[in-house]
Amino acid sequence: MIKIVIAEDQRMLLGALGALLDLEEDMEVVGKAKNGEEALTLVKQLKPDICIMDIEMPLKSGLDAAEELIGESCKVIILTTFARAGYFERARKADVRGYLLKDSPSEELATAIRTIMDGRRVYSPELVDLAYSNENPLTAREKQVIELIADGKSTNEIATELSLTNGTVRNYISVILDKLDVGNRIEAISKFKEKGWFK
Repeated sequence: MIKIVIAEDQRMLLGALGALLDLEEDMEVVGKAKNGEEALTLVKQLKPDICIMDIEMPLKSGLDAAEELIGESCKVIILTTFARAGYFERARKADVRGYLLKDSPSEELATAIRTIMDGRRVYSPELVDLAYSNENPLTAREKQVIELIADGKSTNEIATELSLTNGTVRNYISVILDKLDVGNRIEAISKFKEKGWFK
């Protein structure tokens, strides 16, 4: 019997997923969590084979929880609405075994679980295409700068924190806007977030 924990903050979906998987003869949903924190607690208590997680949940996201489960015997499947290259990249680094989209047919989930239990990985085809067509164009330093901008830091504060001159920081910002093809800092943050590139 494949033991499963599901983490999903939308109650109706959590109930529906649980009911669907319980219909499978070789699967049993042993725990349900409303956020990433609860998911981690349940995985440690119940030692399931599989943990299915949404990404955007309160207290702790599915990706944060997956990163904390690296090295555990429980295999993580991300089930999300978001086909974002940055999320997919983070999921792969966290050794997530499956990344599926919520609009996939429900029978695909049960099939994916069995495939993953056989030691293989299952990634939604849209994500694989996206990952190859959507690399983050910013250098490590440019990423640092945009992360500080997103934290609400001024040019002066960024310069101090990174030991750069104000002029250098302004140059970085203009290169970032250019690379992301946006007109201002707010649009840059918004696009960077939308692509899932923030850590």
